[in-house]
Amino acid sequence: MSFDRLIDKIIETQNPTVVGLDPKLEYIPEYIKEKCIAKHGAGFKAAAAALYKFNKGIIDAVCDVVPAVKPQAAYYEMYGYYGVKALYKTIRYAQSKGMYVILDGKRNDIGATMEAYSSAYLGTTDVFGEKEAAFGADSLTVNGYLGTDGIAPALKTGGSIFVLVKTSNKSSGELQDRRLCDGKTIYETMGDMCEKWGADSIGSYGYSAVGAVVGATYPAMLAEMREKLPHTFFLVPGYGAQGGGAEGVAVGFDKNGLGAIVNSSRAVMCAYKKEGCDEHEYAAAARREVLRMKEDITSHIPKIKAPENN
Repeated sequence: MSFDRLIDKIIETQNPTVVGLDPKLEYIPEYIKEKCIAKHGAGFKAAAAALYKFNKGIIDAVCDVVPAVKPQAAYYEMYGYYGVKALYKTIRYAQSKGMYVILDGKRNDIGATMEAYSSAYLGTTDVFGEKEAAFGADSLTVNGYLGTDGIAPALKTGGSIFVLVKTSNKSSGELQDRRLCDGKTIYETMGDMCEKWGADSIGSYGYSAVGAVVGATYPAMLAEMREKLPHTFFLVPGYGAQGGGAEGVAVGFDKNGLGAIVNSSRAVMCAYKKEGCDEHEYAAAARREVLRMKEDITSHIPKIKAPENN
């Protein structure tokens, strides 16, 4: 019930980054789409097949240098059940390559319904007396707005969660920066709750099973949260395309170069377009981008290593 396996992979690869797999059809090379349309016709089935083929290429290219991938569920669900199947296959394929999978689903409900979400994405489902994993992701993003009733069921699965705390979007301050009667902001309060929710699931690296989403676009707040939430592992979106730089994200790490994983999606998936290289080289371009990102971030943080008391 912690992020130990993810941290193991980060130390192994010396890379605190995650590749976001949020593929739009316009990101996918034409030759992939043409082959899928020729086989399945111009519909959801072809679109989903193209997503999966594209994802496989990127996973194959980066699995030895990046610890994790983060598929965003919406980009698959929009293609109906074919897209959901592509999401399932992407999760399983990444795991077969030894990667940790963070499912970006931002689920939020209570009681039995949250138990169902948790069983679906993190745990197992009881089917006629047999337990079977539906998606089997390693971690899930969740919205903590409903409080403990929406968090506790996820933790019972043995998986890990990332709670939205201070998100990277421009309008996040409309609610998250508002101050409560005790003087704390809503994002500070949510961060405190993450520490409380994770108190019984501290792993061998000192981080619990309850992580926090804290955006790279607000480095001062990221630094603040790192200081105040010593047992909370961070998922840091907003690097690159959204304007967050390596110096800004560096404040989210601890003295051992741990405590955070930085996401990049579009910059990796569309690296071949930025480079102007042949579209058949999209996976190789993605690898070059993740290695560039790794070098950029690790040059600003302490050397990644296990804590001395680990």
